[in-house]
Amino acid sequence: MSDDKAARLAAIRAAKANQREAVPSDTRSSATPIPMAASANAIDYASMAPALPLRSLIVILLAAIVGAFAAVVVLPSWLPGLSASLLGSEPKAYWYLSRSSALVAYGLVWLSMVFGLLMTNKLARVWPGGPSAFELHQHTSLLGLAFALFHALILMGDRYINASLSQVLVPFSYTGYQPVWVGLGQIGVYLMALVGLSFYAKPWIGRNGWRLIHFLSFALFGLALLHGLVSGTDSAQPWVQWMYWFTGGSTLFLLCYRIIVSQRSTRSTSQAA
Repeated sequence: MSDDKAARLAAIRAAKANQREAVPSDTRSSATPIPMAASANAIDYASMAPALPLRSLIVILLAAIVGAFAAVVVLPSWLPGLSASLLGSEPKAYWYLSRSSALVAYGLVWLSMVFGLLMTNKLARVWPGGPSAFELHQHTSLLGLAFALFHALILMGDRYINASLSQVLVPFSYTGYQPVWVGLGQIGVYLMALVGLSFYAKPWIGRNGWRLIHFLSFALFGLALLHGLVSGTDSAQPWVQWMYWFTGGSTLFLLCYRIIVSQRSTRSTSQAA
């Protein structure tokens, strides 16, 4: 090999080595590039693909629906001995299942709000990172929807509530207990479904439509909080009250922080222009 060829090959190898060092390791290992917005450090979340495949979401939602249906209809018919326990006055198995799934669903909705607010400000750089916060935001939102569906449908098995399928699905149609606040909780579930499914509808509704729908997250969180406070059986428990105070206060803090940072960024951009 001539000296000229050897020099050119050495220069090419050095250039490739410099390029590899300039690209972060996590970016090199990622199969899908992270879309960037107009700002150099801002991530365009509206262009990112859903973290959970649609098929997986359908399986999760069907599991919640089929599981509730099996607990309400199939198990008492197939297992008469279990039926006496499930349908008797004590223990209130369906009631406990509904209460526990409601608390899990609310916790997941709160986590979805936290990650959604984190991913749009500098706090996400500390933990868990913008793309990770976006994926956690989606997963917690969709899992919260599954638990909320189970929470509503399992109530049909409780003989004290004695709710029909139409009363569970149609807001304000149930009049047995706290009908207004129960109805607001039902609306919150539909808003949760709308926001969660918007991850998959981005190609049709566009970025602006996706962002507008996501603003409904604040309404659904408020409805879930009010629904739990007023109509929740465990709201009188001190630890549940502290949970509501902490989750509501932390969400309000992150929202105020986001507004303040956004206003400062807008001012600095206008002054620079």
